[in-house]
Amino acid sequence: MDAKITGSLIASLRKASGLTQATLAEKLIVSDKTISKWENGLGYPEITQLPAIAALFGVSVDYLLTGERNGITIAGSIIVDTVKNISTYPEKGMLSIISGLTKAAGGCAPNTAIDLARIDRSIPISVAGCVGDDDNGNFIMGIMQKNGVNTGMITVTDEVATSFSDVMSLQNGERTFFSFRGANDVFAPEHINLSALKCKILHIGYILMLAKFDAPDAEFGTAMARFLHDVRERGIKTSIDVVSSSDEDYKKTIIPALKYADYAIMNEVESGMLTDLPPYNEDGSINIDNIKKTMEFMADCGTREKVIIHCKQCGFCLDVPSGEFTIVPSLDIPAEEIKGSVGAGDAYCAGCLYGIYNSYSDKRLLEFASAAAACNLFSENSTDGMRSREEIEKLATVYGRKKI
Repeated sequence: MDAKITGSLIASLRKASGLTQATLAEKLIVSDKTISKWENGLGYPEITQLPAIAALFGVSVDYLLTGERNGITIAGSIIVDTVKNISTYPEKGMLSIISGLTKAAGGCAPNTAIDLARIDRSIPISVAGCVGDDDNGNFIMGIMQKNGVNTGMITVTDEVATSFSDVMSLQNGERTFFSFRGANDVFAPEHINLSALKCKILHIGYILMLAKFDAPDAEFGTAMARFLHDVRERGIKTSIDVVSSSDEDYKKTIIPALKYADYAIMNEVESGMLTDLPPYNEDGSINIDNIKKTMEFMADCGTREKVIIHCKQCGFCLDVPSGEFTIVPSLDIPAEEIKGSVGAGDAYCAGCLYGIYNSYSDKRLLEFASAAAACNLFSENSTDGMRSREEIEKLATVYGRKKI
């Protein structure tokens, strides 16, 4: 153990968390003089104290000892979903009965982070985003913390309410969203202290739902592109996700970010809008040639390592350095076993990030991601269906895969 390295890291983490030496000392049940001694490299914590310090700051013990990056940070939209189950969408002016009502985490950041934490508790998972100083903000922060997600980088604002969506969900998994943008419109790059980031991978989503990140930038194209550039400059891998939108600036907003993304993960509709190449043939079958061309376009835009596209039928991965193109069909889950699909895209993304983090082959990565997404189908909300890595891998042996 190097006292100077460990002391410097503790000081940096403390400041990034907005704690004084006295406050940190109180949390660790030591004196503030002890904290000062550690931070100045004049001594270091006892081995038995390291787990508590690591847990407080959302890093690993190894990181405290060596400064080696570890874990995944998920940044972006934080939403409270109120899922309302209905049997049919009513005609204009007509009524439809709500048969069930649940409140759950929603948005890229909570969904993906909670899924990752449930897959593997040993990986430090943290979230950066913004919530309102209200009941919904407390609710969603509590859910993340309960699942072992570090929320120390989340900004709490009194300017606007926490973002929320009313999700109207049919039994077959189809759903419609009514969304209030709220605190997600306040979340900005300056809310993330880059010097406090100790992760290996930072994933951010959704582009087109983060107004401050989507804003134009004279040099980089968008504030998101500048942010990704700055994150990558610190030796952290970058990953992006987007949201389906008919925004006229769709391409103008997304393409600049691709230049500074190591990984781009999105669905077939979202990616197809970048090239105007339809992902489906007239008979409804997947147009694999168009999807591959779209992925190659994304690589040409600058995505450095992997482009991943997913749809209900299958997942695709383009390994950019080698040009290798891989297809893996989705698990074939019987319709009668499906309770919902809210958050399935985030579950797929979590599976991809887990595979990337653990250096899975592209085939294994897509197989794992499809099984992770399938877990989501067994729950009516975004995260309750997620299982551990071992259970996910077993699930993939129970069901066959779809034909494409």
